[in-house]
Amino acid sequence: MRGDELLDRMRRANDMTRERFGNIVSFSKNVFVPLTRLCRNECAYCTFRREPEEVESPFMEPEEVFEIVEEGKRAGCKEVLFTFGERPEERYDEALEWLEERGFSSTVEYLEYLCRRVVEEYGMLPHSNPGVLKRSEMRRLRRWNASMGLMMEILSDRLREEGGPHERSPGKDPEVRLKVLKDAGRLKIPFTTGILIGIGETWEERVETLKAIADVHRRYGHVQEVIVQNFRAKPGIPMEDHPEPTPADLLNTVAEARFVLRDVPVQVPPNLNRETGQLALLAGANDWGGVSPVTKDYVNPEAPWPEIEELRRLTEEVGLELRERLPIYPEYVLRGWYSREIADVVERLSDEDGYAAG
Repeated sequence: MRGDELLDRMRRANDMTRERFGNIVSFSKNVFVPLTRLCRNECAYCTFRREPEEVESPFMEPEEVFEIVEEGKRAGCKEVLFTFGERPEERYDEALEWLEERGFSSTVEYLEYLCRRVVEEYGMLPHSNPGVLKRSEMRRLRRWNASMGLMMEILSDRLREEGGPHERSPGKDPEVRLKVLKDAGRLKIPFTTGILIGIGETWEERVETLKAIADVHRRYGHVQEVIVQNFRAKPGIPMEDHPEPTPADLLNTVAEARFVLRDVPVQVPPNLNRETGQLALLAGANDWGGVSPVTKDYVNPEAPWPEIEELRRLTEEVGLELRERLPIYPEYVLRGWYSREIADVVERLSDEDGYAAG
């Protein structure tokens, strides 16, 4: 939709958001820890992934991780965002050897060790995005994570065909990703997911992905946010000449996410949408996501985070209120959807409304 039709669509989505969530737009103050950039997948739009010969080490050492964590704590961050390439030890001997030399059998085991130390030694809350996981692995990580995440991106077998962006990515099997989403619901893990638009999908495939997320959420009630992330072309990737979604395309999709997911917060990354972020708030979005005063966005390094005061200005200029949250959304704080291992930290860092304490 364009013109007046798009404006009407945005108004309806915005009305639904304000009726359900009020005038609050949330964000989380975090540090970004890119634990490994090796990955078994080769997505055609990714700049994060590296080959073993392109990195000094398959994984960050614990000392490197906790140097970032300490800097984040000094800056008032409450979330430690762990981001990964998916299951690198299944593809690269170098990754498995690195883990075994340090007494770990898998990436998940190493992650669990780090998350426990983040909670016990630094009093901060991990949020992990390690890719496709088994249910037993998610159960282990739940003890030390306030929330977890996996983007559905676009649930399409067509995009896995020859020449498609997921041709060389076994972890992008739609059924596999949906199983992770369902397992998270069965385990009562507050879960972040979303779609990636502009990678060659049809409008119908976008909508069907949103509907699939909504169907799982209706059953388990655990989807704490849905991200609408727009593809950005970058030099050196196979899709460097692929057209990016237009602003109207993004706004139509944000509104559709609100129509499909009436009770779920919708996030639009502010660093990827500096010109359209405010319009996204008027199209139904009500969260800016994680924003770091310390670390860059390693997945989109060309797009710096806005300062938090800039976020506040952008939010207030459209008549809304910016409020800091934890990596676990307020609704799930109030429900008590967190483990006893992290309970003291969650309760110390949250206020009576479930948002981040001042």
